Amino acid sequence: MIRTQISLEEDAYRQAKAEAKRHGISLAEFLRRAVAVALGQRKRSARPWMRYAGSVSSGDPHASRSVNDVVYGRPRP
Repeated sequence: MIRTQISLEEDAYRQAKAEAKRHGISLAEFLRRAVAVALGQRKRSARPWMRYAGSVSSGDPHASRSVNDVVYGRPRP
């Protein structure tokens, strides 16, 4: 990875920082992802659905407990 320095307008910096926080990632990671999207160079994986992992939050800290209910139709043992 190459380290670089950029300059942003104050408002763009604040908005990017807030968006990164909302996604639970660093500003650097947010900017890496934004550049990848802008360049259309997102790597295709064998599991394309993984690109959406972590992009949605229910707000329920126990949401993962209901996965077995949804996927298998039965409560978690």
